[in-house]
Amino acid sequence: MTARTPIFPADRHALYQQHGYSAAIQSGDLLFVSGQVGSREDGTAEPDFGAQVRLAFQNLRATLEAAGCTFDDIVDVTTFHTDPQNQFEILMPIKDEFFPAPPYPNWTAIGVTWLAGFDFEIKVIARIPKAI
Repeated sequence: MTARTPIFPADRHALYQQHGYSAAIQSGDLLFVSGQVGSREDGTAEPDFGAQVRLAFQNLRATLEAAGCTFDDIVDVTTFHTDPQNQFEILMPIKDEFFPAPPYPNWTAIGVTWLAGFDFEIKVIARIPKAI
């Protein structure tokens, strides 16, 4: 059985401890990243939706970097939205900053009614590059 190794960013936010989960789990050369939200260091939500999305992507970047990955290593993305129809106009230009060119990862967007005080969440699966 492949070992599971927890991964945390250097400046991990309070939500991991508060809710008892890992930022990501490494299993072999795969990285399974828990849903990242636009939380401040104390675990509270960034109130502005655009800033919340950008912060979620920044939190995702920190978790990827802790495992030696970048956005280019992501193969699968799932995003959760409390109001997708009205949020996509703000979300898409921010997403394009982090995924600016093909090949794009797979992406599934899901509308939900509750995200514990947040309006956007992103979780990914990435392949960890081999060390040279």
